[in-house]
Amino acid sequence: MSSTTVKPTDYPAIKNAPLVGLAEGNGSFSNYHLAFLVVVVPYVVKSLIPFVKNGGFKTYLFVALLTGVPTTVAYWAFMSAYGGRKNEKVILPGKDIEEYITINDPELKKLYSGKQKIPMQVFHDAYFEGKIDVKGDILDILEQRHDWAKFNFTFELFKYVFCNFLPEVIVHSQSQDEEQVRGHYDRGDDFYEWFLGPRMIYTSGVILNPDVEETLEELQDNKLAIVCNKLDLQPGDRLLDIGCGWGTLVAYAAKNYGVDATGVTLGRNQTKFGTERIAKNGVPAEQARILCCDYREIPAGTTYNKIVSLEMAEHVGVRRYGEYLRQVYDLLDDDGTFVFQVAGFRPSWQYEDLIWGLFMNKYVFPGADASCSLGWVINQLESAGFEVKNVDVLGVHYSATLYRWYKNWLANKEKVLEKYGETWFRTWSYFLGSATIASRQGSASVFQLTLHKNLNAYHRINGVKNHASIHVKLDKEPSLIE
Repeated sequence: MSSTTVKPTDYPAIKNAPLVGLAEGNGSFSNYHLAFLVVVVPYVVKSLIPFVKNGGFKTYLFVALLTGVPTTVAYWAFMSAYGGRKNEKVILPGKDIEEYITINDPELKKLYSGKQKIPMQVFHDAYFEGKIDVKGDILDILEQRHDWAKFNFTFELFKYVFCNFLPEVIVHSQSQDEEQVRGHYDRGDDFYEWFLGPRMIYTSGVILNPDVEETLEELQDNKLAIVCNKLDLQPGDRLLDIGCGWGTLVAYAAKNYGVDATGVTLGRNQTKFGTERIAKNGVPAEQARILCCDYREIPAGTTYNKIVSLEMAEHVGVRRYGEYLRQVYDLLDDDGTFVFQVAGFRPSWQYEDLIWGLFMNKYVFPGADASCSLGWVINQLESAGFEVKNVDVLGVHYSATLYRWYKNWLANKEKVLEKYGETWFRTWSYFLGSATIASRQGSASVFQLTLHKNLNAYHRINGVKNHASIHVKLDKEPSLIE
């Protein structure tokens, strides 16, 4: 295996990819080709079937309605299976599949052997069930995935999209969100502590020095300080944390900045944990609190001058995204600041990105369908009346965070197996390992935006002092141009 232009890195801060892990996948797709097929296929079908061939335009439209979805499915399936890699600058080793995985299931073993690659969806489902084992560390095997797996849309993926994903996108009712969130986050605090560690923060940390291996706690403490600085927290500020998780930011902000802090979560376990954490840190109950409620139940008419929402909006859903942001707008004072952190996908996607996203939606974050591109997110924010002050893209920071979660999870393997069983251990090992890769290579990312209302009377000059990205540290004083 060789490459003339692609070079691996060696930073202590992250899980660096081997050269094979830097291979590009298939991203072949054309909206023009699909549109052409959707228009032409019904015309061809109409002309070939005797009892409709003499029909007019209405008959054509009827046939188009019948063939539109099957044509789209067939196009996606074909292009995902036969489209070429974006480039082949990294040459794959071409090893047999048996070098990477052991297939225990007799039926699967008949289908995939030697150079016959296994669809990633088939692999991970079988791996969770114990029908497949990996030869070594799951993360290291996933780094080499393009040599043994293929990323085509299978029947099971299409079935999930039409029967689960799309209906949930359309509905996204309050009862649905409550059921999904509580089913996920109320599994058990120990389950999450075994990978999140003592901070119990389920969002990306921040690397401050890529040349050292900062601990998970340091990454999260970096993030807490950065968020509070972007919010410009001052004693007496009224802070609202929507989707506060286990309440660590609420306790941190109240304890260190003297703000009146309110956190909102649907998780009952999180509410109890966060309330106890606030008290444990000596913060009076009248200064900080965790409310167990849906974001839609935050009392209207109550306003805050500082609002933060860290990786919660994904659960709101595409359909209700604008509605959610308009609610935040109404909750924010006219001179207030909003820090919004959200996960999203790259618009120049590859099929492995989409297949990974469907895995995440099914197994890890059910109902979290609003992971979109940065451009889409900004458009939604601006449509809701916000002005963007600053954007930081934290994808590689999330990769560093996830890698530490992954190592924590493996270190607690015996505890997980004893209480939750092999399937949960394997599912989360795959999730944390694959997410480490996805966020490092750009398949998924995290965007942290600092915002305020786009009003004439907003004093933008007040934000210059803590506009961190413009305050650069120069290695040496440059020579000025005369």
